[in-house]
Amino acid sequence: MTGVFAGILAGLLGVGGGIVIVPVLFFLFQSFGVSAESAMLIATATSLATIVPTSISSIRSHHRQGNVDVDLLKHWAIFILIGVLLGSWQVTRVDGTWLTVLFGVIATLSALNMLFRSGKSALFASLPGKAGQTSMGAFIGFFSSMVGIGGGTLSVPLLTLCNYPAHKAVGTAAAIGLIISLPGALTMLLLGETPADAPAATFGLINLAGFACIVPLTVLCAPLGASLAAKLNAAKLKQVFAIVLLITGLRMLMQVFM
Repeated sequence: MTGVFAGILAGLLGVGGGIVIVPVLFFLFQSFGVSAESAMLIATATSLATIVPTSISSIRSHHRQGNVDVDLLKHWAIFILIGVLLGSWQVTRVDGTWLTVLFGVIATLSALNMLFRSGKSALFASLPGKAGQTSMGAFIGFFSSMVGIGGGTLSVPLLTLCNYPAHKAVGTAAAIGLIISLPGALTMLLLGETPADAPAATFGLINLAGFACIVPLTVLCAPLGASLAAKLNAAKLKQVFAIVLLITGLRMLMQVFM
């Protein structure tokens, strides 16, 4: 069901699957008796693994439409990768509680951005200089890998704030998602220490059973979401999703602080 939900939302609203998969797995693993700290670590790593095949499919589609900015990727890729390696290594070392807090904050801010900034004009006339873009790439890679999300959740809002074309931001974000997910997932698979209370079929920090269930359905259901987008009011649905995401982010923060 997580794969179905993530796939439909990805096609319908253009949101990354990770922003859906991480919280669902976080609460689902706890229902299996996994501690909240371990559940967040495994949800983060498993989400990154699921993004690898789905981002490849998305890149091919966006590239055919000319919406992948190869020049931007050439400049950003190495800095995104550095951020990813640092962030994913950090995941293997930190308490899952801090990742829960970080995801809760990012989810809440993303929801508020969708609710109040959607359709608004850019804050800046263009992208910053090389130093600023370097920082943006490293920032996106570091924080996306730490909470198990692809590039879209952070890169699309940041690019559009800088007057970058929205369609190219979405297409380029798909490629950023692969740069984030592949090395991030491998790092957590090879360097992550499997928690003692991890669910069955967990290797490193990745739950392969979850991966095997989610990926086929995400890939199958994304086109369904895209077809629904042509028939339904996507703007209204995006607002509903933003409210659900806001509640989810606040719920995760409440679990830590209350």
